[in-house]
Amino acid sequence: MLKVLFLCTGNSCRSQMAEGWARHLKGDVIDAYSAGVATHGMNPNAVAVMGEAGVDITSQHSKHVDELAEVAFDYVVTVCDNAAESCPVFRGNAKIVHQPFDDPPRLARDAANEEEGLAHYRRVRDEICDYVASLPNILESTNHG
Repeated sequence: MLKVLFLCTGNSCRSQMAEGWARHLKGDVIDAYSAGVATHGMNPNAVAVMGEAGVDITSQHSKHVDELAEVAFDYVVTVCDNAAESCPVFRGNAKIVHQPFDDPPRLARDAANEEEGLAHYRRVRDEICDYVASLPNILESTNHG
């Protein structure tokens, strides 16, 4: 199985969604992890919209990338620009792939109401689902940084 790390800034939303989708859709071919260059705790809206889609991420927790230093990843997928810019060096031959997604908490700050805010989470959740559904093939055809 491929070991894939989804890396984001705070490991609270996008990377958690990606890990959840990978476990749900690709658990037979991908050993999925997520982490952040910092830890911000689990975003409750991310947990809620993933639950709406039938994916339970309540057992996941926010982790700093250093907690996974001993894991030899095949791929590290950075899901935000900040993580790509501050991506640490990984042991082994991990290939780094940058696949940015919009930041739902940032977008939701300007929402008129809660439902409008959740729409941002749902859109990004679905975009991440589509990306994860293309794994691992898309990884092997992507230019690596």
